[in-house]
Amino acid sequence: MSTQEQTFKVLVIDDSNTIRRSAEIFLKQGGHEVMLAEDGFDALAKVSDFQPQLIFCDILMPRLDGYQTCAIIKRNAQFASVPVVMLSSKDGVFDKARGRMVGAQDYLTKPFTKDQLLQAVQQFGVVAQGVN
Repeated sequence: MSTQEQTFKVLVIDDSNTIRRSAEIFLKQGGHEVMLAEDGFDALAKVSDFQPQLIFCDILMPRLDGYQTCAIIKRNAQFASVPVVMLSSKDGVFDKARGRMVGAQDYLTKPFTKDQLLQAVQQFGVVAQGVN
């Protein structure tokens, strides 16, 4: 495994402006290209144009929750292989299992640190790169 940091296109979906902005700052400090979406519908409108290599998706959002958003993205053949990491303040076993059922690769509990976010990008961004 190389220690060289790679740059990835990351989509962050969260209805909290604070979480979106924190994630954007952390990811940009890590050298990544970032697109923000405030809910599932916003994300679905942006995913085709942005072509992310990794998606962070909040679970509890209005209109279209994270599970529904993840499931819709994963059903699209173009994005089925893009890793999705669920974000939530809830860290129960049921929540994690439900995330896996809709195709999420991992689960990050909020509040997350810069290191946790960047570690997830390095871990799953490499997976995404291998697929493309």
